[in-house]
Amino acid sequence: MATLTSSSCSSPFSLDSTTLLQRFEQVRSTTLRIADPLSPEDAMVQSMPDASPAKWHLAHTTWFFETFILSERLAGYRVFNPEYRVLFNSYYKTLGKHPVRQQRGTFSRPSFTNVMQYREHVDEAMRRLLRNDPSPETLTLVELGLHHEQQHQELILTDILHAFWTQPLRPAYSARSETQASTSAVAPLHWIGHPGGTVEIGAPEAGFAFDNERPRHAALLQPYQLASRLTTNGEYLDFIRDAGYERPELWLSDGWDTVCREGWRAPLYWEHDGEQWSQFTLHGTSPLNLAAPVTHISYYEADAFARWSGARLPQEAEWEASAKDRAVAGNLIESWNLEAQPASDTTDESESQMFGDLWEWTGSAYLGYPGFRPVAGAVGEYNGKFMCNQFVLRGGSFATSASHIRPTYRNFFPPHARWQFMGVRLAKHER
Repeated sequence: MATLTSSSCSSPFSLDSTTLLQRFEQVRSTTLRIADPLSPEDAMVQSMPDASPAKWHLAHTTWFFETFILSERLAGYRVFNPEYRVLFNSYYKTLGKHPVRQQRGTFSRPSFTNVMQYREHVDEAMRRLLRNDPSPETLTLVELGLHHEQQHQELILTDILHAFWTQPLRPAYSARSETQASTSAVAPLHWIGHPGGTVEIGAPEAGFAFDNERPRHAALLQPYQLASRLTTNGEYLDFIRDAGYERPELWLSDGWDTVCREGWRAPLYWEHDGEQWSQFTLHGTSPLNLAAPVTHISYYEADAFARWSGARLPQEAEWEASAKDRAVAGNLIESWNLEAQPASDTTDESESQMFGDLWEWTGSAYLGYPGFRPVAGAVGEYNGKFMCNQFVLRGGSFATSASHIRPTYRNFFPPHARWQFMGVRLAKHER
């Protein structure tokens, strides 16, 4: 089989096997906690081609450890089921065949119970591997597998939200706690100035990073301003009421074609009953909270709103330069809020919500940094082959782990995508 090359994903490993075993247990248990509210029937649903059933996510993340690590690096390892090598491959062409993505919801076999047995089998073997003083290269691959699983943790939540929204009963994934009462208090918006100049962008050589975050390089920025917080539902509602979806002059050409073709009139999961707006979230349907950040908008919508606002979207280098010296803290998965929260009052000196709450669209096309080259092998398919027709998002969401996100992290989606936890922070050129 093809060997997964790890050099493009992280530098020489910095954690020992004991620490990594603890992290392995934490990540794998978090995935199970996310899946716990789901019935086997829930875990089977694939509501659109871009989504995957939760059962498939649970199996594919397990497949990653078995295929790339255990089968090659643990002596005497017994493959759970040889047929899973093809069945749960996502898109790694160098590993051979894989099912069409749109068909994942048809996999009634293996059963949900069998998938959970698969996870237990692989977890037990991974514990043996990590307790047996594995090589630094093996540890590096394990860390890559854990970050891969954290990506799928967020996808389980985005995909089940869409699946529940398509059902007539509109079930809630989780009840909203009493401490999550909605608020109408909107934090004032300030503009935070930045001097620009030559800045270093990208991940340093030390520590884990995906290949698309490297190589580190210099970027020249003009003076710019960033909004102190994310755009709110109330501000976006003003855009709608000003006929924002009916004015072609606000939209990129392909965006306007998409609006007309899809009939967009509001963000995904918004509904209007003739009197008031409501929004479907992981907590079910509730009246629209005007103070909360607007989410589930495409790049096209974010760009049109920015144009309507007399502003623009930030470039990813601007965002990173503003966030690079910040500690990773915010409304992330560890809070278990499971929705974006209204911003607290901000000052004239610092932006809030840079990490967590929502992924923030940038105006930057998803391309390789100067000098970027995918390495040979399966890992070269992880990021590089998607560098076409996509835009970069930064900062993570309420479904992202604090141990997964960092200032250099580059998420990416096509400009029409809306089902992810996506929002917008405005930017301006410094006057």
